[in-house]
Amino acid sequence: MLIQDQSDVTGAVLKAVGQAPDSRHGEILSALVRHLHAFVREVSVSEEELEFAFGFLNRIGQASNDRHNEAALFSDALGVSTLVCLLNNGAGGATETAAALLGPFWRLNAPELESGASLLRSPTPGTPLLMRGLVRDHAGNPIPGARVDVWQASPAGLYENQDEQQADMNLRGVFTADADGRFHFTSVRPAGYPVPMGGPTGAMLRAQRRQPLRPAHLHFLVYREGYKTLVTQVFPGDDAHLEDDPVFGVTPALIGSYQTENEGNADERCVLDYEFVMQPGEARLPVPPIK
Repeated sequence: MLIQDQSDVTGAVLKAVGQAPDSRHGEILSALVRHLHAFVREVSVSEEELEFAFGFLNRIGQASNDRHNEAALFSDALGVSTLVCLLNNGAGGATETAAALLGPFWRLNAPELESGASLLRSPTPGTPLLMRGLVRDHAGNPIPGARVDVWQASPAGLYENQDEQQADMNLRGVFTADADGRFHFTSVRPAGYPVPMGGPTGAMLRAQRRQPLRPAHLHFLVYREGYKTLVTQVFPGDDAHLEDDPVFGVTPALIGSYQTENEGNADERCVLDYEFVMQPGEARLPVPPIK
């Protein structure tokens, strides 16, 4: 159809998009067109603002590489990653869930470790941490053989792919739950850290005067055939940024009990006990955001 004025554009695009033989493709793109065109009309996007948007999207791509995923970070900072997570877990968003966003730092092929092993591959100063986990279903039955992929930032606030001082795969490991669904490992207590601020996501946070510090946390990805893959994070309850996490990733179910033992002594350590509850479903690994 010929476009007579602005009111014709949306209908013409929807007609074109609707030709897709893949019905899900047509559903998603049609909804995107409707909402995107409504947004453009609502805020009266100027030609200069559209040019800025082109540049911003281009910079997201330019800032991404094998060690950094700016698109994932931007999605996180807009709350889209958490929203998609919550809509796809907890009975389709109807109840609280132990799932959380994947984040931009998960890598495949972390070292396979025996229960009780350390995540440290290079010297990493910090308060020693003992983490004891139980993997179970909603009825309380243990899930033996569950694979638990763990990763965390150092107490300096950097993942090893961001820090040349850390060995490859430092603070990463994969454990297998025993016959009772249990596993444990040692590490250092995680610290909060700023999300990467050098790209367009950082520019957006500064423009909105948002603080960039994520609360301290450990990441977990729990995988077992017959169960929906559980991706989650566990936060200490005393962190100052639980309520202003820049990626909106904290829910009550994710706040763990980090207990200090032998405080002030040479053998001081932090102990975390946490139960991971899996639901029946498809065991699927996500696409790694970095290599």
